[in-house]
Amino acid sequence: MVLHCSIRLQSTRRKKVPMLSDSKTRSCLYTLFIVASLFCGAYFINSTVIAKEYKDRLIRLGASETMRNKDSMRCKDDCRPSGSEHLPKGIVVETSNLEMQPLWGPIKNYKNTTPAMNLLALAVGIKQKEIVNRLVQKFPSKDFVVMLFHYDGVVDDWKNFTWSERAIHVSAVNQTKWWFAKRFLHPDIVAEYGYIFLWDEDLGVENFDPNRYLSIVQGDGLEISQPALDPVKSAVHQPITARRKRSKLHRRMYKFKGSGRCDENSTAPPCVGWVEMMAPVFSRIAWRCVWHMIQNDLIHAWGLDMLLGYCAQGDRTQKVGVVDAEYIVHLGLPTLGAGLKNQASAQS
Repeated sequence: MVLHCSIRLQSTRRKKVPMLSDSKTRSCLYTLFIVASLFCGAYFINSTVIAKEYKDRLIRLGASETMRNKDSMRCKDDCRPSGSEHLPKGIVVETSNLEMQPLWGPIKNYKNTTPAMNLLALAVGIKQKEIVNRLVQKFPSKDFVVMLFHYDGVVDDWKNFTWSERAIHVSAVNQTKWWFAKRFLHPDIVAEYGYIFLWDEDLGVENFDPNRYLSIVQGDGLEISQPALDPVKSAVHQPITARRKRSKLHRRMYKFKGSGRCDENSTAPPCVGWVEMMAPVFSRIAWRCVWHMIQNDLIHAWGLDMLLGYCAQGDRTQKVGVVDAEYIVHLGLPTLGAGLKNQASAQS
């Protein structure tokens, strides 16, 4: 705002001195006073509103922080493992692992001072002994714990392998890989391992390196995966699992003819976000989810493969994939005692 106040110069005998007329001076000062009052009032009101809003925000933040602290304190009591409520703080151990411990002597003298970071679990029968031996030897002992589920009850005949002594042997006759997994691979038990390989026994691993495989899986953010199958030597049941040459990995397949078409717009299995149940690999967090879906009466777990994407920790089209660079051969041999059962039926 520009105020125009007329100034009249009056002459005196000695020098020229600017003089303000009384009426116009009062008008100018009055106008300035009104403007200044308006500015001050607006500033005061605005400051009051801002102060109140800031105060309210601090109150809300304080209440939110108080609620978080209360929830944290409540969780210290309510979130404790069932059965440990009466134990003193500091002695509750929520997780365990499958690491072997010495039967005698101080633990500090135990040779295995660096625990393995991943788990290989296999359902095995003695008839596939040599195949399993070649498979296990591909997994370095410093990086993998080996756990064998003996569905035929034969355990001692594996002792001639040097790695058998460090492996964990679990025997239950005529039980499947999924029965063993539900009973013995609880997420809290295997929480120490980054990845769980839950494989069948009839797999050829000549072109497979587990550490290079995990490097790809980690680099591309796969939570659920499997190595691709050699399309020439393998029994391939689903096209998405077949290896693609000159490819590191793939997450979807394409089918443009017949029923069940798959294209770039497909968002569901078996077109995308799908692995087979013979050689799945789960991240720790994905396995914690998958374990809850397993029923202990599953045999081959057909149908469960369509649901694994729920446990992919995000977009199944990105978090589930088949690794082509490290591939295996699915031999398609009778497993889980199927051969023995069929032979007995034929003789009866």
